[in-house]
Amino acid sequence: MWACPLCFVLNFVLSDIIIIIIYELPRRNRGMRIGIANDHAALEMKNEVIEYLKDKGIEVINYGTDEKVSCNYPEYGERVGRAVVSGEVDLGILICGTGVGISLAANKVKGVRAVVCSEPYSARLSRQHNNTNILAFGARVVGIELAKMIIDEWLAAEFMGGRHQTRVDMIMAIEQK
Repeated sequence: MWACPLCFVLNFVLSDIIIIIIYELPRRNRGMRIGIANDHAALEMKNEVIEYLKDKGIEVINYGTDEKVSCNYPEYGERVGRAVVSGEVDLGILICGTGVGISLAANKVKGVRAVVCSEPYSARLSRQHNNTNILAFGARVVGIELAKMIIDEWLAAEFMGGRHQTRVDMIMAIEQK
């Protein structure tokens, strides 16, 4: 049936990963609150992401615009940043045209570690190594299905601590200077 035993093992392992993402992630995140914000460029994507997260049992607090009228993304990045740092929400998701500007605004809030991701691998490592608390991406850069994959990897990852904690502490110490 399988060309080699290794192919069977790899298929089995990959199947387990997919099962964990599909079945375990929704149960694991119950009770989690995520703050989400967007600018005018990301209204449709934000609405789709909200529904996607709610389907996983995650409570979503909308801090973004609900209009297509041009607006200033720094206001929304700051709102989610402050909500995360205050503990009003557990994590944040920011979406603008590229994800860059809105994440820059959030990163100005003391205690925020926002990352812009356009693919799932960096999203996972940002949580494992940098303990990021806000994920950003661009509605003009990624499609909704890729955005969902990025979100899933980010939410499934856990901070590894250890040597990474030392580095996160060093990053956070910069805010004190």
